[in-house]
Amino acid sequence: MKTLFPAKMELDESGMYFVRFLDLEEAVTEGETLEEALFNAREVLTLTLEARMDEGMDIPFPSEIADEKIHLIAPAARVQAAFLVHHCRGDKSLADLARALETSWPAVKRLENPHHSPTLKILEKAAASLGKKLVLSFE
Repeated sequence: MKTLFPAKMELDESGMYFVRFLDLEEAVTEGETLEEALFNAREVLTLTLEARMDEGMDIPFPSEIADEKIHLIAPAARVQAAFLVHHCRGDKSLADLARALETSWPAVKRLENPHHSPTLKILEKAAASLGKKLVLSFE
């Protein structure tokens, strides 16, 4: 399961790159250069997902769009981790996950906190207890 959110980038008449996310209508930004617009896109995506998680709002899975005009943007790793644990947990309670990981409920709750950076060891254990595997990638 990937956490690459599709964003459409357009060069407007003033020479600014305008970015909007297709799955998150409130996530918009811009930049004077392509590099700045992509940097800002990652930042606004991270902040938007953090806010939605903090408020208990639904977060859609990223759309899979094959279009060369669409940029796929990943949020910060800690937000990706929280998003994936939350969605992969499904109907399994936090208490059940805590028992499977042989840890406390608050420790497991932090796994779904987008402001917390879990260790790779705990993420790997959480993935295994959810019937998944942790896969890392540099892109």
